[in-house]
Amino acid sequence: AALRRLGPVTAGDGSLPARLLLLAPLASKPSSSTPPEYQMPSVTWGVIQGRRERLVSRVLALDFLRSAGVTDPAGELEAVELPSSLDVLQERLDFLLRLGLSTDDLSAYPFLLACSLRKNVIPVLSYLEKLGVTRARLAAFVRAYPACLHASVAVDLAPIVKALRGLDVDRQDIPRVLERYPDVLGLKPDGTISTSVAYLVGIVGVAPRDIGPMVTHYPFFLSMRVGTTIKPFCDYITSLGLPMRILARIIEKRPYILGYDLEETVKPNVEALLSFGIRKEVLPLMIAQYPSILGLPLKVKLAAQQYFFNLKLKIDPDGFARAIEKLPQLVSLHQNVILKPVEFLRGRGITDDDIGRMLIRCPQILLLRNELMKNSFYFFKSELKRPISELLEYPEYFTYSLESRIKPRYMRVASKGIRCSLDWFLNCSDQRFEERMRGDFIEGDAPGPSFTMGGKLQMPGNQLVSDDDNEESDDEIWWKLIQNVFHMRLGQHPISK
Repeated sequence: AALRRLGPVTAGDGSLPARLLLLAPLASKPSSSTPPEYQMPSVTWGVIQGRRERLVSRVLALDFLRSAGVTDPAGELEAVELPSSLDVLQERLDFLLRLGLSTDDLSAYPFLLACSLRKNVIPVLSYLEKLGVTRARLAAFVRAYPACLHASVAVDLAPIVKALRGLDVDRQDIPRVLERYPDVLGLKPDGTISTSVAYLVGIVGVAPRDIGPMVTHYPFFLSMRVGTTIKPFCDYITSLGLPMRILARIIEKRPYILGYDLEETVKPNVEALLSFGIRKEVLPLMIAQYPSILGLPLKVKLAAQQYFFNLKLKIDPDGFARAIEKLPQLVSLHQNVILKPVEFLRGRGITDDDIGRMLIRCPQILLLRNELMKNSFYFFKSELKRPISELLEYPEYFTYSLESRIKPRYMRVASKGIRCSLDWFLNCSDQRFEERMRGDFIEGDAPGPSFTMGGKLQMPGNQLVSDDDNEESDDEIWWKLIQNVFHMRLGQHPISK
């Protein structure tokens, strides 16, 4: 029929008409050179119809979809050519419903019905399954990022996966990254991804080896623009006094802080801390200890905790501010958890005023289990046999391990007949303690470093194997660096090595 429309062959002429000559190269092209189907994305059915036939087909298709429960209130399907055959449309609808999508999902993104099963849907879903996305989660994946079904595997999806592997994301973590942030498939490897990673590594100082775990833990930063999101955030945090190298270590372990809105969340939270009496020079140390404090509904939490401390613990607002400076996690600590160690101390005859002073000096005791506090208190009374006033002056005693620090060090001190304060033999490193034990004289008590909370920050999948068993890990070195930097900034003694 197509040949008849082109016109008859001229008799006696061995050549084909000019219009057939134009089609000859296409007909003679070998089929082996045709690219795979998934490299030719198409959202049209490809049937050539006249204007009248197209209008009739569209009306019939839209009526069919409405009868099936699929609506198009925004008129998005008006710009897309639907298949002229209702059987084909029925096939697409049945396939998507069997996949796990609902008619509401199709109504929210009706473009799915314009995707060819053979050229688009099946190749994309097969590729996702090959990457490790389970069939049971394909519906949720498509629901979260429906645009993936009219993407090209070779042109759009495969380059993104290759870029993720190039960022040192483990192959087994690719499905996790895609399921958590399906929109990453719509990014350009040479666009936002490369610029955000380049800024974090080149300017902020994030270690390249940590980019992979960061993407696995929080892939959303790959779509953040440097000029409008990442750079303003880093500039503001460093303006508070936090060194850039410390911020880099925090981002490596807590990349989710990049998602905190600077104007809506971070700046109001800093202002809230200052309004509740937190000293500005202590803000960097608080952020280093508890980065999540930047993203909490902080004003409400601070108000509730301040009222609770004043009502139940008899701690005034200034004392509450000093406690928050030393333990910023207090803003998120449940009040029932706080009362347990307080009730333990009350049961040992310690007055509320003394408990308040202990909590202001060392709020970390609020995080301890009563069983551990009970054992430490019993050892203090039965073995150390010291007046309770020493415990009130140095409540940090409860935070040390009874078996690994208090008992062995006390035995060494007692065997040498040394009379010293709790602070002197507990608040020092093992190396410094050995030096004191070998000394020919006892140095006078000097104010040691203030007790800080936070410790090493860990994230799964980021452990490094060292050839030297005695070599300190990066996390240990980093945490000592944080403590020394801020103790020197506050005019205190650095942590002993």
